[in-house]
Amino acid sequence: MIPRMTNPTGDLPLPLLIICLVSINPLPTASGVTGKPPDLSEYDVYEDTVTPSGLVPVSQQVIQRCDYDPCREDQTPCLTLSAATGCSCPGFTLDSDIPEAPKLKSVSYNGSGVVVRWCAPYSQVTTYVVAVEGREDELVLEETRRSGIVQDMDHRAKVCVFAVNSAGKSDGSCMMYRPVDNWLPLTSGLIGGAVGLLLLLLLVGLLWRRRRQKDMETRNV
Repeated sequence: MIPRMTNPTGDLPLPLLIICLVSINPLPTASGVTGKPPDLSEYDVYEDTVTPSGLVPVSQQVIQRCDYDPCREDQTPCLTLSAATGCSCPGFTLDSDIPEAPKLKSVSYNGSGVVVRWCAPYSQVTTYVVAVEGREDELVLEETRRSGIVQDMDHRAKVCVFAVNSAGKSDGSCMMYRPVDNWLPLTSGLIGGAVGLLLLLLLVGLLWRRRRQKDMETRNV
């Protein structure tokens, strides 16, 4: 007689028994570690910030701008400063390009001639040319100049300044010159002198009259 196998868990069916055992002892994960996966937030994550010895990342390099003022007279050209010190000249065009137009600042009379002042463009320039409308002669100045004096201007005319290099001549920056402005200081001086002379004559007349009255009083006594 074959002995009958008994269910150690009682009357539970065998499939239900297997499910209970699996739930109590979870299967190992693919990595061979049982339980919940590790929390990545518990670990510190570092970026690799190692740089080659002696090299500085481009993002950390500080490029100093050249000490260059386009309106300053007789200064070293910015590209010369850049070649000597490694400073930056942003926006400069090459000498193979026609230069941009300079910026004309003022045209005024200084007592001996008409002074023309301008600021340099951000371009390579070899010379500047100052031209007056209706005149054939032009004033040619070197690249470090920011002003020039035009002689013998006694009429209203348009004055222009150009920048020149090996590629050509820039557009002109122009301003109208009005000679009537030249007479304002002279007129003011003449009026001031006339008023001063009149006051002096009036003062002399008052002193002479007072002295005369004093002499008459002395005679009467």
